[in-house]
Amino acid sequence: MAASASSLSTFSSLSIHNPPRLSHPSSISHSLSPLKPLKFSQFPLPKPQKISSIKATSAKTDETTYFDNIDPEEISSFNPPERPEDFVPPRSFDEGPFETEDEIAKAYEEIYGPAYSGETFLGNDIYVMDSKVKKTSGFRGSQGKREKVKDGFDERVVQVRRVTKVVKGGKQLHFRAVVVVGDKKGQVGVGVGKAKEVAIAVQKSAVNARRNVITVPMTKYSTFPHRADGDYGAAKVMLRPASPGTGVIAGGVVRIVLEMAGVENALGKQLGSNNPLNNARATVVAVQKMRQFSEVAQERGIPMEELWK
Repeated sequence: MAASASSLSTFSSLSIHNPPRLSHPSSISHSLSPLKPLKFSQFPLPKPQKISSIKATSAKTDETTYFDNIDPEEISSFNPPERPEDFVPPRSFDEGPFETEDEIAKAYEEIYGPAYSGETFLGNDIYVMDSKVKKTSGFRGSQGKREKVKDGFDERVVQVRRVTKVVKGGKQLHFRAVVVVGDKKGQVGVGVGKAKEVAIAVQKSAVNARRNVITVPMTKYSTFPHRADGDYGAAKVMLRPASPGTGVIAGGVVRIVLEMAGVENALGKQLGSNNPLNNARATVVAVQKMRQFSEVAQERGIPMEELWK
């Protein structure tokens, strides 16, 4: 204990000086003075602010009405407003009078256009299959009895051939049918259809032919007004008018198209390919190039008698 006391006395006799503070060079010559202790007054702290006591204010809420004095089982009387004089109550959906089939067909044709109806209800010039016949016969391979469409058109099957489609699993066999329809009064059409069965392919091609009906211009002698040529692909067809009593002198599908159109005196010849479908369509192209004498005179603005001057 005596040794520790002597050591403390020796340490207390020593004076500990603070390191000198850097200052301006001019003040270096002055005597170095120890650093002064910092006072808290040199760094004033922000004064604490008084937090005002927040008074709880009651927010205005919607008033709630309690029906304490009303008996819920009591029957209350409801007085609806009076109806105007011209008020007509709407009829129920199951009350008559119901729409007729013609009204339904007109509405359908106005929205979706003419399709699969033997007659038009809005004045459109169309010749397509009747929807009722299509539903009864069906295109999905139904085995029921198929009714013939009675719209004034006759059908002639031009060609039926097998076609195949190569797929990943092998080959799919289908039948392609080419059909010509006409009323023998100047209307004729050519159609093509494919299906897995021959009968269905013929029926589909007949519908397609009715959608592509054209008018054949003819004179009073049931012949063409002038000559015309048409081509479709590699097939070329030449059509010439003929005198009364000549008949239809043509071969292949050209003869079928002219007979279904009602032409009685004409000359026709196939040039190029012998494909029945292309020759039938080439015949249609040649017929579409023909015009009546009255149409040409009207376009030129002259009487029809002056066309031969």
